[in-house]
Amino acid sequence: MNTAFLLTGGNLGNRLENLHAAARLIEKNCGSINSISSVYQTAAWGFAEQPDFYNQALSISTVLQPDELMQCLLAIESQMGRQRSFKMAPRIIDIDILLIDELIYNSITVAIPHPRLAERRFVLTPLAEIAGDIIHPVYEKTISELLKECKDELPVHKISLEK
Repeated sequence: MNTAFLLTGGNLGNRLENLHAAARLIEKNCGSINSISSVYQTAAWGFAEQPDFYNQALSISTVLQPDELMQCLLAIESQMGRQRSFKMAPRIIDIDILLIDELIYNSITVAIPHPRLAERRFVLTPLAEIAGDIIHPVYEKTISELLKECKDELPVHKISLEK
């Protein structure tokens, strides 16, 4: 059994419901959810002329190997209606593998740890909430340390889900 850390995000449709739907499908198809972060809102990274994103980090227990897990996540994106038009395009859902245990792994399908994890505040903030003490296997620093050192200046805001 492996522990995988994922990031879900999207900026089209009902962003909050899309995160919830992705979590349900991940639990049904990929592995049981151990923990889930708050939801965070951030401006789009890269291609800025689009709606803000909602992002959430999840920790799951899975028996799937990295390529199998990535294929499962891509199938969930497709099932939810993700259309790939251009890099950094607006999307209903995006699901990335951030870390799997202490694994360092590269294939045609997936790179673990996620190669840009340490560069993006919108990834590190929710991940630090659920896994701040986890050591990044390449940088050999905790996720909390990487967040403190992150040079990305895009603001990341925790959203309140209370009505």
